[in-house]
Amino acid sequence: MGGLAVRSGKFLIHAAIIAFAGSPLLCAPAFAERIKDLASVEGVRNNQLIGYGLVAGLDGSGDQTTQTPFTTQSIVNMLSQLGVTLPAGQSLQLKNVAAVMVTASLPAFAKPGQQIDVTVSSLGNAKSLRGGTLLMTPLKGADGQIYAMAQGSILVSGAGASSGASKVTVNHLSAGRIAGGATVERAVPTPLGQGPFVHYEMSDTDFGTAQRVVEAINRDSGAGTAQAVDGRVIRVRAPEEPAARVAFMGRIENLDVRPMQLPARVVINPRTGSVVMNQKVTIDPCAVAHGNLSVVVSNDQNVSQPNAFSQGQTTTSNQADIQIKQDGGALMNIKAGVNLADIVKALNALGANPQDLLAILQAMKSAGALRAELEVI
Repeated sequence: MGGLAVRSGKFLIHAAIIAFAGSPLLCAPAFAERIKDLASVEGVRNNQLIGYGLVAGLDGSGDQTTQTPFTTQSIVNMLSQLGVTLPAGQSLQLKNVAAVMVTASLPAFAKPGQQIDVTVSSLGNAKSLRGGTLLMTPLKGADGQIYAMAQGSILVSGAGASSGASKVTVNHLSAGRIAGGATVERAVPTPLGQGPFVHYEMSDTDFGTAQRVVEAINRDSGAGTAQAVDGRVIRVRAPEEPAARVAFMGRIENLDVRPMQLPARVVINPRTGSVVMNQKVTIDPCAVAHGNLSVVVSNDQNVSQPNAFSQGQTTTSNQADIQIKQDGGALMNIKAGVNLADIVKALNALGANPQDLLAILQAMKSAGALRAELEVI
């Protein structure tokens, strides 16, 4: 009964979220959004950087070098570059060093000397990176060139302790972050448009929203300034002088546009049991049956002891108990054109939990009764 109550509570939370999404408040016309929230400038993008490095100064929570030979090899190579030569065949047993992967995002227009944040993640079997210091690590781009150098103290938002067979961990200890931990060494050329034109790329392909963006730009800067290339790309004529172009784009990206309503869509996450629908989801007439079959297997150990002063021995035996329970199925008729709240109410009446809801929606889509795109993430 306790497990059923927990499952019912989780389902009520999910149902409340879904029902709130279908409330009349959210069915009102969409509010206007800025162009900067709907589109991005072509070519203005971040670049991913990655590097391999070592974290030192750990309090006995580093890699077990016997199980992570690459950590030992890295330490030997680093020490040789610093003028320290180890005897051949020397076996290192270090507990205060960990091999890590360092990742960062190089923003557009970043210049040499600028500081960027980096994320440090354990690569071996280190128990914690808390209190460690990342040693100088080059960060490379997709072309293999070095664009930044990272180094600094790692901030790990967690804590943990262990003694014997007991262990307590708060948050995640195998990854941390260094604010401003990398210095940009090379800039990535970022052209702000080519020639007299700048291209805006919409976040979602929608012909109606693209046309509304074109109309908003032309109202502000004159007819013919913007043209829609397709449902995603908009070509805008901009001044060629850099200062004037920046001022022009700063004004354009803050124009308000009322986007078109998105198509009916249901997004399902089977790993977490989350189901999210928008207000355009409708259902054709259908009947849904729901029933549960549960199998519970329990195993009890019985101990048999001999009488006092006897020659027998204490023995144990296993006693298995298998129970099969099937809940009564129910058939629910759903009318055509119902809204989101009606869908949740009908499925809730069947006693469906989040996992059952996933299966029911997939079956409705296969039967052609669910009038929406079904996306599984």
